Amino acid sequence: MIISKSIEIDGKVLSIETGRYAKQANGAVMVRLGDTMVLVTAVATDEPVEGIDFLPLSVEYRERTSAAGKIPGGFIKREGRPSEKEILSSRLIDRPIRPMFPEGFRCETQIIATVFSADQENDADVIAAIGASAALCISDIPFDGPIAEVRVGRIDGVFILNPTYKEITQSDINITVAGTEDSIVMVEGESNEISETEMVEALKFAHEGIKKIVQLQKELVKECGKAKRSFDKLIKDENLLKEVSEFVYDEVYKCVHTVQTKDERKEWNKRILESAINNFSEKYPESENAIKEIIHDIEKQIMRKMIIEEGKRLDGRSVDDIRKITCEVGLLPRTHGSSLFTRGETQSLSTVTLGTKVDEQIIDGLMPEQSKRFMLHYNFPPFSTGEVGKITGIGRREIGHGNLAERSFLSVIPSEKDFPYTLRVVSDILESNGSSSMATVCAGTLALMDAGVPIKKPVAGIAMGLIKEGDKVVVLTDILGQEDHFGDMDFKVTGTRDGITAFQMDIKIKGISFEIFANALEKAKIGRFKILDIMNETISEPRKELSPYAPRLTTMTVKVDQIGTVIGPGGKMIRHIVQESGADINIEDDGTVVIAAVSAEASNKAKEMINNLFEVPQVGKIYKGKVKRLTDFGAFVEILPNKEGLLHISQIDVNRIAKVEDVLKVGDEIEVKVISVEDDRYALSRKAVLYPDLNEKPRNSNSNSSSKPHSKKPHNKK
Repeated sequence: MIISKSIEIDGKVLSIETGRYAKQANGAVMVRLGDTMVLVTAVATDEPVEGIDFLPLSVEYRERTSAAGKIPGGFIKREGRPSEKEILSSRLIDRPIRPMFPEGFRCETQIIATVFSADQENDADVIAAIGASAALCISDIPFDGPIAEVRVGRIDGVFILNPTYKEITQSDINITVAGTEDSIVMVEGESNEISETEMVEALKFAHEGIKKIVQLQKELVKECGKAKRSFDKLIKDENLLKEVSEFVYDEVYKCVHTVQTKDERKEWNKRILESAINNFSEKYPESENAIKEIIHDIEKQIMRKMIIEEGKRLDGRSVDDIRKITCEVGLLPRTHGSSLFTRGETQSLSTVTLGTKVDEQIIDGLMPEQSKRFMLHYNFPPFSTGEVGKITGIGRREIGHGNLAERSFLSVIPSEKDFPYTLRVVSDILESNGSSSMATVCAGTLALMDAGVPIKKPVAGIAMGLIKEGDKVVVLTDILGQEDHFGDMDFKVTGTRDGITAFQMDIKIKGISFEIFANALEKAKIGRFKILDIMNETISEPRKELSPYAPRLTTMTVKVDQIGTVIGPGGKMIRHIVQESGADINIEDDGTVVIAAVSAEASNKAKEMINNLFEVPQVGKIYKGKVKRLTDFGAFVEILPNKEGLLHISQIDVNRIAKVEDVLKVGDEIEVKVISVEDDRYALSRKAVLYPDLNEKPRNSNSNSSSKPHSKKPHNKK
């Protein structure tokens, strides 16, 4: 039986249908907004995965190019590994649904969202998240939903729910919000320096739409929802729990309260674990994992209690303190810009590379082909946490963290008109103990300014945490890795002194109130200002000069109908100019020519060669030309691109020349003077350059012919 439910939101119909597609999945829905349609399936194994204490959830979002009437590029002509867009969309689905599964559920669960129709107006990512919730809710898989996800834009001060692609380009806010009927569970997006108050207003607006979509799902569940399956929770050995707790509690307490560095805490915990395993190995054989979990839970309990009751943190800070920060720039001489930002035990080494138009990233997806000139890439090598690991392809963590940092700069990067470079920032995390993505933002700002990129304002980032026990709530500023692990929230906020530029919030509880959210934003603002003050002491504004190793860009304009002349047949002319000058050249459709070269000489030569393409030879002007061919009566010399003139044998030298080839050969570069023009035919003279005063007789001219050009230096050389 096919069941469909729909609702109108901001003038657009959102519908959820089940019963037509993928009926062997535990739950399957087709979600539609406009002409964008996404099939979302939910499947879970019948038996739990043994030996784990976490939810084995995987989420896959995939786009079919046929959805937009396109055929994949490349040789294979089929969809391959997921794009960055698909990975980021998978994260937008995964993060809000993960905390909604009941504790102890360990059956392998997979969500697959497939875009089958794309109208190139409505993004499929938020409706895929809605579909994931709906598929889980109608299935027998335990799930404490529904949740819903929406995108919020704002144009001319008016909020828009689920804006189109075009509307997003006009919006000063792009926020993706997920929540339940009662609270917010996830936030992500960027903005053009909005205030904390505006941010809260946007979330409240989003939540009104979320509540309507949640109700829509409830109506669907009421009609076709399956009974939720029961599952066995992990049963802990109460005797083992009691005995291990009594054995390790004092040592764990001492570690939490006294040890303030990550490495020392790691070693201390290692000794506690080894001692406990040795003590209980005979009585409780093969219980290493259980003992480790017990110690983990005790450490979590003690840390949270210390923060709630004492206002003290693992590294000795108060709840509002920021870790020690150091900033350095210009450490890497051959990069175009570099910085080292260290906050506590988290460190980012960032570099900036300036490129040209050809270095832009081409993005091919369901939308028409696009390009971007600003890229930020984040790397997280295993040594940053003192571990050994395989160096493989870029993972979801790297893509997600890099995307957040990249979005932080979008509102401050200079326009292409003002700074016509392609920009790439690379952040390598050398140490990590929390907030490495925010260290990337700070390091990126420093590196951009070191490179001389005229960013509008410096940007800093900070991660906020949360400990919530009943009615007791503590917001933490600049969280450690352990505080993220044991805490209830990871809320990253970036911005300038004038407002917020990007944000990302994930929680492990069922939701947070707007009051907590607003409190976290205000504390993040205070922390952000402190960080900006410290960064300002190192470098306060972009450098005035670029690195000597950075390309220099020169912009000139040609008429649109002259573009073909610059390019030449099959690109022959532009390749020639590039080869001869050593500069890179890019031509826009409007006739803008961007010349990129490390040296001024190469840039000037390329510009001169382009100008020469359209120059009309003038009588009396001297040109440096190239001999193209020889005849009995003279030589044809190219004085400008595609413009040749005749150098008559009588004009080669004042001395009589028997054969042209006695003096000249094809390929020779010589200076000639235009002496007459008739019907686009140019008469040239070499002797007028060599001997501007024709009454002057050349010295040592007692021969009738010369096999070599006269040694006298030419005058009026240009």
